[in-house]
Amino acid sequence: MNPGALRALEFDRIVVVVTGLAVTPTGRNRLVALHPETDTPAVVAAQKATSEGTRFLSSHQGFPLRAPADLEAIFEGLAVEGRALEPPRLVGLADYLDSIDRSRGAIKSAGAAFPILERLVAGIAAFTSEIGDVRRKIDASGEVADNATPALAGLRDRLRRQRTKLRTTLEAFLRRQETSKYLQDQVVTDRNGRYVLVVRAEHRSAIPGIIHGASASGASLYLEPLATVEVNNDIVALEEQEAEEVRRILLALTDAFRGRPDDLQRTFDVATELDVIQARARFSQLVDGIEPDIDSKDASGGPADGTFDLRNARHPLLMREVNDRLEDGRREASDGLAQTRPKAPVPVDIHLIPPVRVLVVTGPNTGGKTVALKTAGLLVAMAQSGLHIPVDPGSRLPVFRSLFADIGDEQSISASLSTFSAHITNVVSMDRGLVLPALVLLDEVGAGTDPVEGGALGTAVIDHFRMRGAHLIATTHYDSLKSYALTREGVVSAAFGFNRETFAPTYRLIYGSPGRSLAIEIAARLGMPASVVAAARNNLTEREKQLAEQLARVDHDLGTLDEERRAVQKERAQTIETEKQLRARESGIRDREEAFTRRLNAKLDDQVRQARREIDSVIEGLKVRAAELSEHAARQLKADSPRLRPALTTGDTGAARALARAALDQVVKRVKDGTLSPPRGADGPPVAEAPLEPGARVAVGALGLEGRITEIHGKQAEVDVRGKRLRVELRDLRPSTGSGRPEALEGRAITPCVSVSVDLQPREGSLSELHVIGCTVDEAVARVEKFLDESTLTDQRTLRIVHGHGTGQLRRAIAALLKNHPLVAGFELAPPEQGGGGATVVELKD
Repeated sequence: MNPGALRALEFDRIVVVVTGLAVTPTGRNRLVALHPETDTPAVVAAQKATSEGTRFLSSHQGFPLRAPADLEAIFEGLAVEGRALEPPRLVGLADYLDSIDRSRGAIKSAGAAFPILERLVAGIAAFTSEIGDVRRKIDASGEVADNATPALAGLRDRLRRQRTKLRTTLEAFLRRQETSKYLQDQVVTDRNGRYVLVVRAEHRSAIPGIIHGASASGASLYLEPLATVEVNNDIVALEEQEAEEVRRILLALTDAFRGRPDDLQRTFDVATELDVIQARARFSQLVDGIEPDIDSKDASGGPADGTFDLRNARHPLLMREVNDRLEDGRREASDGLAQTRPKAPVPVDIHLIPPVRVLVVTGPNTGGKTVALKTAGLLVAMAQSGLHIPVDPGSRLPVFRSLFADIGDEQSISASLSTFSAHITNVVSMDRGLVLPALVLLDEVGAGTDPVEGGALGTAVIDHFRMRGAHLIATTHYDSLKSYALTREGVVSAAFGFNRETFAPTYRLIYGSPGRSLAIEIAARLGMPASVVAAARNNLTEREKQLAEQLARVDHDLGTLDEERRAVQKERAQTIETEKQLRARESGIRDREEAFTRRLNAKLDDQVRQARREIDSVIEGLKVRAAELSEHAARQLKADSPRLRPALTTGDTGAARALARAALDQVVKRVKDGTLSPPRGADGPPVAEAPLEPGARVAVGALGLEGRITEIHGKQAEVDVRGKRLRVELRDLRPSTGSGRPEALEGRAITPCVSVSVDLQPREGSLSELHVIGCTVDEAVARVEKFLDESTLTDQRTLRIVHGHGTGQLRRAIAALLKNHPLVAGFELAPPEQGGGGATVVELKD
């Protein structure tokens, strides 16, 4: 990329803003050198990393990176063998490495949603032991702790005792009358590391000792009494031993890091890259940027076709948020940005869709042509630097290998270059350094000389770069260039619009318009005297007046068409949104219908199962009734004469069959009518509730046989009916007040009663959580399916299914069910604090 072009586009100011968003010195150093890449895979990878960082910041608090300001000095200290880092720097290094490790933990805990970041932090080495040693041996004040080593603890203990002894001895000199009168000050001071008294110079012999110097005036002497010399010597020796032990401890802590140079370098590189990504992501949030589509392949998967399509592009340096981040805080325009600019950038569409590769921009002065030119170039440089750009989705850019810009007045008196000469010099250097694919930006091409010759030269320059295959955007006021843009294949013209009444610029680009300069009209709007404006109009030739009128009509028609196009686009967007809402509503209705059908089928299945249980009960009761009748007949045969008819008549068996058939018919009728309900007795009112427990008398089954409960096993009970043991569901039992005697049964009509138990109790456990650990796959799937159906009757939208880790069969079976379930909007493994891989979190549709 041409450095002069980047300066003209003010890319360096963007770099300043992005660099200010870094949180580590190494990240800032990397970003200071930020520049556009020319390799397509590198650009795509950088954009993907920035997108992932932006998504991470939108759902998390960011990477917990922190680094000391003197991080580079710490690196330099580690590079010197045998040099120990100072305690504050060791603490800073430990905190930095700990923040890197915590950043890795934050990314790992986010799951598989950030594969680029996850692969990046996989290279981080752990320094848990080294960090722990530093924090144990260096206290909060930044000093080596007494208990860092036993030797240091012993030395400091001895030092404290010796200093106490010395202080006591010296304070005795201060208190004793025979010695205190010779002192200049009643204080103990330090001189060259030894504790001394301040004695008047005339009394230097009054207290025996060693003189360690005098005050500036010579009136006071610093005297070490002979009584404290030995103690002072001990203190000095102990301090030297303490310093050596501290140095040894610090060197050991430093060497622990220094001994892992490869791990350190790899970890530092990852931390720097993380900081760079988060800075680019924060810049994306600052400018409301997106990842543009990189034109690496065409629609058929072939080579890139060079599509250049910026939709609603905004110049980032016109944004208040970006200007506030600049170090100088300047808000004024520079190097071609309009001095009187809007408060916020007006979006502009810049299209170069093949076979078009050249765009000629015309329009009035102060209309925004130069800003549009700089917007196109700056956004290209930003995108190829891995930065998101402030455009609308669908924007697409190629990766350029060279970028040139001739913007502004670059005349130089010292180099004897006029404005025209400077422009020509730039164009010549562009032609020499052109490497395709290339983007060439020319502001007021051909300006600075005779309009006729300048227009002809500008046309030739544009056509030359077009023939070489470059993308080119140029601004102009020349009519010859406007004609060229309207008549040459592969070239399109566009003009900035203006208010037809006030001639104020709208800063919107209208494609296909030749555009008018409106120099006279704008001069009048800016306060030019009316006489001068009138004279200027009179100076126009008749041909020029006719051309101006014709262009005005064209502008009017194009403006009308543009307004109609925008209205159609708005209506189309509304139609698409309405269709989307209708589809969503239709999908919701379909899902609810399917859920209702599933619940209805489930209820029908429950009724069928209940009916089967009742039929089984009828059959079992019939068997018992037949056994009772047989026993009764046998007793009668013994008691009566054998010549009499058998006691068990066809009427008895027919009555039993009729009774069973009536009970079955009743079951069928209630299943068809959907009126399964708790049974009522023959007399009408419901039987009074009584606890079902061993010893209680109950009516069994649809035949109303009476018996006594002997045992209860969970949901089933064993009932003794006239010596026969029956195992019956508790739901098929009801309290009985009858005598249970056969005579009583024979003496009254028995109305078939079919009992149906409807469980209206709330589901056990939480409404939002289901445990299936220990279930088989079929059991678990059935329970999950029922759990989902029941959840539609509540306001729960987030469910948690606990299936455990195990062999993973339950998790896979449940995932297969959830994947195609009509009530499920999405699901994923729970975060670590909610069970991780042992649980699945389900989001239901609204």
